[in-house]
Amino acid sequence: MQINDTPRSQIVFGMTVDGVKPGQPMKLEANAAGYPVRKLADVPEGDYTVQAVLNIYQTFHRADGHTIKLAPDRGEGQHWNIAPGNLYSKPVKLHIGPKGAPIKLTLDQVIPPIKPEPDTKYIRHIKIQSDLLSKFWGTPVYLSAIVLVPEGFDEHPQAHFPLMIFHDHFVDGIEDFRTTPPDPDLKPDYSQRFHLAGYNRIQQQEAYNEYKLWSGPNFPRVLVVKIQHANPYYDDSYAVDSANLGPYGSAIEKELIPAIEKQFRGIGQGWARFVYGGSTGGWESLAVQLFNPDFYNGAFAACPDPVDFHAYMTTDLYSQKNMFYIQGANKQVEQPAMRDYLGHTLISVRDNIAYEAALGDHGRSGEQFDIWQAVYSPVGADGYPQPIFDKETGEIDLKVAAYWKEHFDLNAKLQREWTTIGPKLRGKIHLYVGSDDTYFLNDAVYLMEDFLKTTGTPGVGVPYEGEVLYGPRAEHCWNGDPSLPNAYSRLHYNTMYLPKIMDRIAKTAPAGADVTSWKY
Repeated sequence: MQINDTPRSQIVFGMTVDGVKPGQPMKLEANAAGYPVRKLADVPEGDYTVQAVLNIYQTFHRADGHTIKLAPDRGEGQHWNIAPGNLYSKPVKLHIGPKGAPIKLTLDQVIPPIKPEPDTKYIRHIKIQSDLLSKFWGTPVYLSAIVLVPEGFDEHPQAHFPLMIFHDHFVDGIEDFRTTPPDPDLKPDYSQRFHLAGYNRIQQQEAYNEYKLWSGPNFPRVLVVKIQHANPYYDDSYAVDSANLGPYGSAIEKELIPAIEKQFRGIGQGWARFVYGGSTGGWESLAVQLFNPDFYNGAFAACPDPVDFHAYMTTDLYSQKNMFYIQGANKQVEQPAMRDYLGHTLISVRDNIAYEAALGDHGRSGEQFDIWQAVYSPVGADGYPQPIFDKETGEIDLKVAAYWKEHFDLNAKLQREWTTIGPKLRGKIHLYVGSDDTYFLNDAVYLMEDFLKTTGTPGVGVPYEGEVLYGPRAEHCWNGDPSLPNAYSRLHYNTMYLPKIMDRIAKTAPAGADVTSWKY
């Protein structure tokens, strides 16, 4: 639980084992991948506490003919340290150094199953088996969603509602919605991210405030949906069709969303569907709007993952040769992957990749760079994602980068296809990002904005008629509210875009559309 990509991380070493029998010993080899210490031999002498965890893989016989081994999601959102069924040892103290003795760890503990959350008056659940994904993966695959239903949902059975999809990482509930006042006995914590004491109390109060808005008079009656689409590579599929993950985009839009709209009385038409989210959810919101422009009526993308791979965080994948360094005339300059609000580097790209390598080879770490690679890359000869760069040297594969540009560079898509898709996207693109985004995601937004500003000029096509806003000095993940600090505005996704959504519905709903049954 103490392994992460921050300066506070403890040490982890990882290796892949195959076909191990109960009782059979495994030796942690000297060349095991390590982070932040790279090799076992380099661990400083001293006293440590050690624990072993086995992340259990499943063999998948995919429809594309490849057989691969990956950790399936088991309801936890693809997190190896809480995945039900994974084995672990009890912690043991030991000494590293000349006087240290060999230590044996026994994987005799099992992470227990997860209990499903029950439905409540406002929070409902739906789960379906996806035929499209089950066929691709060669095993039953399920999609789920958590649905926040409006006040009066059960009392107005004739009402049908607009659908707002809140794209996010895997969640097991609607954390920013709470029907009871804050717990008076809650011990205040400290948020390292926001430099705030008692942030857990702030979260509870804001969640309770949202409930009071949601249930109050004259509040728009809409459905809010959080999709659960964790997969063998990550806690989230990125909601698009991918060579390595399969047809998640099609499954969500052709199977899951229709099932949600049927069960929860959605209007079921493009003018009444909206998407929003931040970070991964920001990229997804923009991507699904671009890939299927008629299916949604607006995307509100906050701090999106790189929307132009000329600015893949701190790297230009199309002109640079290396992910880890900028090559100078006589030196290499190491590149950062994360910064704090004062501009201090918190982790380099090279260390970030070492972190992922220690958690899984072949792109199986379940972390950020590996999922980008899994979503955007073609399938490699071994059935795993074709690497975009060498994890040891940082050398970029320009052929893979060209594939990324053709299939998933969102700004490149806009520029290639604007004359065709531009008329369908007018007024639908809304981008928000802090000018000091922790992961440098503002750089790619600058590039997309440069293109969007040219729309409506001679030879470029119709104007985009959306908005691009920046939060001065704001870190990840600023979402467009200039009146509140990020620590608060990030808790208001389900309410902050509603005025713009209601305005768009009023302007774009076709004649005869249901614009009244949900207004009670």
